[in-house]
Amino acid sequence: MRKFIRLFCIGGAAYNLIEILWRGHSHWSMFLVGGTCFHLIGKIGTRLQNHSVLLIGAACSATVTAVEYVSGCLFNLRLKLNVWDYSNMPANLKGQVCLLYSTLWGGLSLLVLPLYRRLNKKGKVT
Repeated sequence: MRKFIRLFCIGGAAYNLIEILWRGHSHWSMFLVGGTCFHLIGKIGTRLQNHSVLLIGAACSATVTAVEYVSGCLFNLRLKLNVWDYSNMPANLKGQVCLLYSTLWGGLSLLVLPLYRRLNKKGKVT
């Protein structure tokens, strides 16, 4: 359980850092989204390890996009926290997700997956 929590925190912190570097700020809710996505990326990578990189990237992209959509509907539309708004982006869904960021998250997931595997397998995060 401690390993799960530590991996969650690493994913959450990394997600916040990526947002700060990309758009100059982040929000506490993105820590929760990031921790969740980091674990899901790790699970996908483990389950699909014998499949093509394209399939793994597509599965990660779809998963991160789904998490962001559900989070956006909760944090932005329901709770009115206005964490992000992709309404001006092409191919967006209710302003919560868009094709560009979905694709970018798929590629980034492939870069993050080896880190997750290393931290999870070697017991460095216990």
